Amino acid sequence: MRQLTAIMMTFLLAHQAAFADGPRDNIAENVRQVPPPGIDISAEDRAALTEQLGSLTSRLTSLRASKDPFVQQLTPDVEIFHRAVRDALAHNEFFSPGEVKAAADVLRAGFERADQLLAGDAPWTKQTGLVVRGFRSKLDQTVQPYGLVIPESYTFTGKDEFRLDLWFHGRGETLSENAFISQRMRQPGNIAPANTIVLHPYGRYSNAFKFAGEIDVLEALNHAKEHYRIDEDRVAVRGFSMGGAGCWQMAVHYPDLFFAANPGAGFSETPEFLKFFQQETLSPTWFEQKLWRWYDCPGYAANLYNLPTVAYSGELDIQKQAADIMEAALAKEDISLVHIIGPETKHAIHQDAAIAIEARLASLAERGRQSLPRHVQLATYTLKYNRSHWVEITGMEQHWEQARVEATIVGPSRIAVKTTNVSGLSLSMASGRCPFDIRKPVTVEVNGTSYEAPRPMSDRSWSFHLRNGEAAATAGPPSESLHKRQHLQGPIDDAFMDSFIVVRPTGTANHEAVDKWSRSELEHFVEHWRRHFRGDAVVKNDSEVTESDIETSNLILFGDTASNKLIGQIADKLPIQWTNDSIVVGESKFEAAHHAPVLVYPNPLNPRRYVVLNSGFTFREFAYLNNARQVPKLPDWAVVDLRTPPDSLWPGKVVAADFFGERWELKAK
Repeated sequence: MRQLTAIMMTFLLAHQAAFADGPRDNIAENVRQVPPPGIDISAEDRAALTEQLGSLTSRLTSLRASKDPFVQQLTPDVEIFHRAVRDALAHNEFFSPGEVKAAADVLRAGFERADQLLAGDAPWTKQTGLVVRGFRSKLDQTVQPYGLVIPESYTFTGKDEFRLDLWFHGRGETLSENAFISQRMRQPGNIAPANTIVLHPYGRYSNAFKFAGEIDVLEALNHAKEHYRIDEDRVAVRGFSMGGAGCWQMAVHYPDLFFAANPGAGFSETPEFLKFFQQETLSPTWFEQKLWRWYDCPGYAANLYNLPTVAYSGELDIQKQAADIMEAALAKEDISLVHIIGPETKHAIHQDAAIAIEARLASLAERGRQSLPRHVQLATYTLKYNRSHWVEITGMEQHWEQARVEATIVGPSRIAVKTTNVSGLSLSMASGRCPFDIRKPVTVEVNGTSYEAPRPMSDRSWSFHLRNGEAAATAGPPSESLHKRQHLQGPIDDAFMDSFIVVRPTGTANHEAVDKWSRSELEHFVEHWRRHFRGDAVVKNDSEVTESDIETSNLILFGDTASNKLIGQIADKLPIQWTNDSIVVGESKFEAAHHAPVLVYPNPLNPRRYVVLNSGFTFREFAYLNNARQVPKLPDWAVVDLRTPPDSLWPGKVVAADFFGERWELKAK
């Protein structure tokens, strides 16, 4: 098994952290640009790359025109090279002379693949070693890259399935697509377990694999599963530094997806890390504190009961704090964390620790993920993350307070369940997984009340659903009325974790100040979606939105009831009243001439999708300086006073904000 020396590992990780944040980045009025401005490149280099880019563009035009499904499926594997260099040129994102040379190599790889695919061949899909792949993201239809290391033992004609380890990269403020693809073409990375596919997600840049970065991980993993024989029960999640933070959050939010988790350094929550690492004085609003619970991992620690976890820290690393915090959180759950320490080591993986980690993960891989654990613990603060194994929370009494389920198979046909802050519960076992006698009903005891559940089906599948204390025929809340449910529970930022379309107003606004502000916020979002989440937002005029758009995408509407015809169409169906004169929220009224609402709500034109008014993702430039800050700034709705200009923290002065209730209603004050 290949091992990097401690010196090499230290160099690689230090390079990734070259733009690490610190107390100098605590001044919201003086925020440096992230990503930073690139270097000046010579006219000759620019001309040469532009010419090569044009040649690749013509090849892509031919590929996109092909009706061959084989070509259509694999065109993203070519397009990633084109987009990487195109964006680096267009947005001044070459950060060293070496990256200019790398761009030429990236384009050459694109030419080679394009010519092969035009000839009906795709040899990179049957290649071992370093392979870069691409997929078209559901979020914004942009192609996104990821890297693979395919072991030499992998055969493309065999039937055996392989273990896969996800490895999350560290923070890199200059990690453009061009730089990432170049690395993945040349460097195998920090781990190489025997007979294991290693997947390196790009994660849409430097966001600690949250939000669009989180979706990138899931999409890359699903894409790899479509093209390679991957054992569903032997997928591990791993990472170091910012990648360690990403590992913690993916592990606690998707505990039934992996057979093991291996986080190193990083951070595992927001407030204590910022005070400790950033030396930042925090003064959050009450709703910001609640929204920390989206990604803060200690409150989800119970979920690691069924996910073996091997944490790592350098003895002298300030980011050892992440595992220490989680060790304390797990101790409250009576779980002892395996925490391997690199002796006298700062921000690097000690070679002896690396050997110990690989041995533990290899042993865990022999068993793989549990197919049906007899005891499941599930903790969450949002229906966004509502399941573990055969347990699913389908309704909460109150979002952003901890909901818990402990479910145990206690007998041949009996399950005991304890719940807190749960209004809907679903227990389900897939075909072949149910251990109960198919001739006997199952008794489910929930908080002391017994229910006679159906017998298992002949294929050994079984399910039981509970809604507000009553057995139900289907899972989740009733479909005919509005309820918060998974992927339709808010807050605003959740709308950007699925397909979305930005809708530009074409009409004349009621008030000039609102029009100027909303158009500026639209431009700000489009720019920063590309800069921070590395995507090209789909933007349409309000007159161009189709029935298909309404059916398949969240609609992000900018403007007011007069300037954006879709806002005008749905305004009377929203819980916040917005007229030419005023914005009315319950008993509060705000002058429409210099206020604007922002909100997320089930789209009245299609309640299975969101509509958002006048907002992109809600954290702004100040948050870019430290990944732990990258959490939502606004809840489900807010009213903004436009007389205070937007800044690096807020879109204006937030004069009112709150969450909607569990039925998407305004809460009584």
